[in-house]
Amino acid sequence: MAFLSLSLRPAVPLLCSLPPFLRISTASAVAFPSRKSTVAKTFTKFFCSSLVPANRISVLGDLPRVLAVAQLSTEVTQASFQQSRPTTMAHVVRDRVQLTDLEERIFNILTAVLEKFDLKTQLRVAGGWVRDKLLGKDSTDIDIALDDMLGREFCEKVNEYLASLGEETHSVGVIMSNPDQSKHLETANMRILGMSIDFVNLRAETYADNSRIPQMEFGTPEQDALRRDLTINSLFYNINTREVEDFTTRGIRDLKAGVISTPLPPESTFLDDPLRVCRAIRFGARFQFELDEELKKAAASEAVRNALNNKVSRERVGHEVELMLGGNKPEQAMEYIEDLNLFSTVFRIDANSKPDPSIPENYGRLCVDTLRAATKVLQKYKSSDQLNKAQRQICLLGALFLPLRSCTCSEKKKKIPVSTHIIMKSLVLKNKDAAGVEILFNFAKEFKLVSEKILQAESDDSADTKESIYREDPDLAAISKHRVELDNERWIEEKVKMCNLVEDTVNKLGLTKIWEEKLVLDGDAIKEALNLSPGKQVQEWKDKVLLWQLAHPKGTTEECLGWLHEENVKRLKV
Repeated sequence: MAFLSLSLRPAVPLLCSLPPFLRISTASAVAFPSRKSTVAKTFTKFFCSSLVPANRISVLGDLPRVLAVAQLSTEVTQASFQQSRPTTMAHVVRDRVQLTDLEERIFNILTAVLEKFDLKTQLRVAGGWVRDKLLGKDSTDIDIALDDMLGREFCEKVNEYLASLGEETHSVGVIMSNPDQSKHLETANMRILGMSIDFVNLRAETYADNSRIPQMEFGTPEQDALRRDLTINSLFYNINTREVEDFTTRGIRDLKAGVISTPLPPESTFLDDPLRVCRAIRFGARFQFELDEELKKAAASEAVRNALNNKVSRERVGHEVELMLGGNKPEQAMEYIEDLNLFSTVFRIDANSKPDPSIPENYGRLCVDTLRAATKVLQKYKSSDQLNKAQRQICLLGALFLPLRSCTCSEKKKKIPVSTHIIMKSLVLKNKDAAGVEILFNFAKEFKLVSEKILQAESDDSADTKESIYREDPDLAAISKHRVELDNERWIEEKVKMCNLVEDTVNKLGLTKIWEEKLVLDGDAIKEALNLSPGKQVQEWKDKVLLWQLAHPKGTTEECLGWLHEENVKRLKV
């Protein structure tokens, strides 16, 4: 469906008691495929809270995607999903690295450089590339560690070798490390056969007490492996021998066992660089690995929690959270954060912001349960794969902070949503993330009101009331009666079904781009026809003109003017 652009202005009242997306039925989509229907009018009003809004913000792909988050019930998800926990996925680990043709050609060039200049240098691919290759995954992130020369010097040798063959040489980029802390160590980068490759030195590192930025110096392969954040990231592939090297003796073992652990004792590892806690969580969720028991104990300690709070910039924490949300298992990452008692540290609410006292004490658990429910819906919703990265992030942030949707805090003497404070201050993410989440919450409030009207109608003895609500949706009553009495899997299936039905309804009613529809009478024409001054009344008439236009898709400007005058006469008589 089309990309949805929503206004930040407060939503206008809905025109009728339309059931929320959990109550839309096939009958309404099939029996009333007319733009005259109340369903169409309500969708239109929902899409077009203002036809000429200030500061339009693109949020999600379409209404169902908004509702997939906005209609999640904290109470239902708490009951249905709080027992759900991550499970370790079995991985097949290869005994050796299988190179692609391109990788084989690149490595052959590098070994030819060694031979031509009679170099004794050992070339080792380090870290994630080795891990991914052993797991049978492709990777283009090639970092080559050198044991006896600078990366820039080796890149110059590569260019000299290519020039001797009459081949094209390439520019070499050099990124200098902080000279005060890293003794002029550097990273060099060049392209070989079109692939970008980093050349670094084997390194050893030491940490000051008050900083997570290490002091670097030249090191041995063993020292370089031990300084890595995780054992599964400490493996080397020796290009000279074409063999995998595991200097910690635990990298391959942990990869096969599906365990996240650190090369050195986890507490000292995390106290040196507390951000490694977030990385351990991210990789654990990404590969669906279990966290090592000693690692969990260290990560949950007060000392590590304080270090994460005080030694790591909020931007770095936010970047890790973005990577978690962009991964394949964001809900599992959040589960780990909560289980390690780190939720209030990662998603920090500053005390000086005077947070709302109504914030639930166990809000971390509520947030994780709601996110888990949302991801289950999105996994099965037929159009969820159309979300781009930014849209998906807003969707997941909205689900994560849904239990806090009514909570506020203070900033510069203004009340702002707690979610905005966390996103902007605690995670230092983009403005559009905070604004997008706020819009999701506004939609949730609107649909909650509609839902309550439907529930009230169920118990209303007035046949007229029921008939007026169900007229356009014959089996609405049957659907609404089993709204929350669903077990885990049925709840998910029902949510997904209704998401899909709403999307189908919007498509059949021709409302996919209704907010872009050009009015047959614009504001100036309305002002002239009714002798109005600029203001709120003109906007109200523009909304009415749009609804008339939907009901009369072939209507002319003259016909609309005639209707406009008739409506104005009726209004004046009242």
